[in-house]
Amino acid sequence: MKNFKLGFVILASTGLLFLGACSGGSQENASTDKTETTNTAANTSKTGTAKSGESSQEDDDKKGHSEKHEEGKEHSHGGQVVETGKYHLEFVAEKEDKGTHLDLYLETGDKHETVPNAKVTADIQSPDGKQTTIPLTYDAEGKYYKGEISNKATGPYQVRINAEVGGEKLNGRFSFNQ
Repeated sequence: MKNFKLGFVILASTGLLFLGACSGGSQENASTDKTETTNTAANTSKTGTAKSGESSQEDDDKKGHSEKHEEGKEHSHGGQVVETGKYHLEFVAEKEDKGTHLDLYLETGDKHETVPNAKVTADIQSPDGKQTTIPLTYDAEGKYYKGEISNKATGPYQVRINAEVGGEKLNGRFSFNQ
């Protein structure tokens, strides 16, 4: 009887090992890809959380979102993306000698048309806990909003982008390491 139980345990364990090896699938963490939308009576406020890296691209592909429009130009600028309502926010932070250059691509619609008339600010929390608000100005030539921080503290930075487009308020949350 002991041999029978021992044989059964070995067989069951082996079966579980093979089952685990065969599944080999990847698990996705949906909690980092949540997009929240909040409506108020006076105005509309939309908040999104950034998707970064390859998981963002995979999620967009799963939703049937094309990264190219009719002329074949790519929309991606290599940054973190938040899709909130009809708006597409893409945040790019690039470290430079004198600080960090911040770029925000604010686009709308299926064709990702640039929104040049927004009022945009970035609320930044640096790794040392300091809070800073930086206005982002529109660069008509590059079709993006830009700003710069001079803080050289190393570690994770948290960024909240606040944009107002024709009375509609948008918020996007991003992060980067320096």
